[in-house]
Amino acid sequence: MTKCPACGIDTEGSGRECPVCGETLEGTTQSFAPVTDEMLTGVPAAVEKDEGPALIVRKGPELGERFYLDRARITIGRDPGSDIFLNDVTVSRRHAVVELADGIACISDAGSLNGTYVNGICVDKAQLSNGDVVQVGMFQMLFAGGQG
Repeated sequence: MTKCPACGIDTEGSGRECPVCGETLEGTTQSFAPVTDEMLTGVPAAVEKDEGPALIVRKGPELGERFYLDRARITIGRDPGSDIFLNDVTVSRRHAVVELADGIACISDAGSLNGTYVNGICVDKAQLSNGDVVQVGMFQMLFAGGQG
């Protein structure tokens, strides 16, 4: 017989919470999604060879969204006309620009209020490498370099 540690009622078969007081019961188990290699390394599954480089949202409202960097110049901002539209007040209208040349991606801050961060460091301009974390406002995106 299992008793609630808070109110002492018999809780046999009641699940994870006491049906009377709501206390979390000791020894109950919770369900979690399996851990993937991506979760352990922080690097997403490789971008397919033909897909080229991408920014993949790993924190923010668009979780999991992939923005493919398929042009020489890509704008990021809260302006709906941005190539990568991030609709949140923590993102400036014209926040950052990603430029691609000779297989190298560079991100530049476009005079944003909250700054552009690469791997936790506020940058004016930075070259991106596979696995780098780019933060624009509350959005955190992983740079996947692709094999293009």
